[in-house]
Amino acid sequence: MISQTAAHDAVSTFTPAAQAWFAVRVRSNHERISAVHLGERGYEEFTPSYKIERRWSDRKKEMEQLLFPGYVFCRLDPQDRLPVLTAPGVVGLVGCGRIPTPIPDLEIERIRTMVQSGLLVTPWPFLELGQTVLIEHGPLAGVEGILEEVKGKCRLIVSINLLRRSVCAEVDRYWVRPVKAPHRTAILSH
Repeated sequence: MISQTAAHDAVSTFTPAAQAWFAVRVRSNHERISAVHLGERGYEEFTPSYKIERRWSDRKKEMEQLLFPGYVFCRLDPQDRLPVLTAPGVVGLVGCGRIPTPIPDLEIERIRTMVQSGLLVTPWPFLELGQTVLIEHGPLAGVEGILEEVKGKCRLIVSINLLRRSVCAEVDRYWVRPVKAPHRTAILSH
């Protein structure tokens, strides 16, 4: 049996560069609790949220909602996942069968940049088709995503492919530059 000190030392000896991001599935309304416990156990966690205005008949209130309800993103070594799986509220890691699937760092960084930009960011239905663009100006400069038009406004959509979920942010049409699709070569049969 491993002592608590040995387990804690094992968690803290991993170098962040050797760890990948994973989606941790959590019980309903346990995202923040799980995130706190993961942070206390020495893991880098990310639980992105956005602000929304709720209206009642007698008042309005600004509330914080999660962009990915039911999930907390965590950087971990998949070979030593027991401390993550035993955190309060954690159900499991997202993956194929019993093998957790890592999320590319670039996808997490795109979401983080959007959340920190100060722009209106909201959940968005996952899209597979659409024009891929690169934001060249403004607070999202350097972020690549899909450009869509909604109610006459341009929106940049960024996805976490593993979860099949997306978020969008309103952007200025003049900030974007199309990204060329990779050139596909035809395979000729003889």
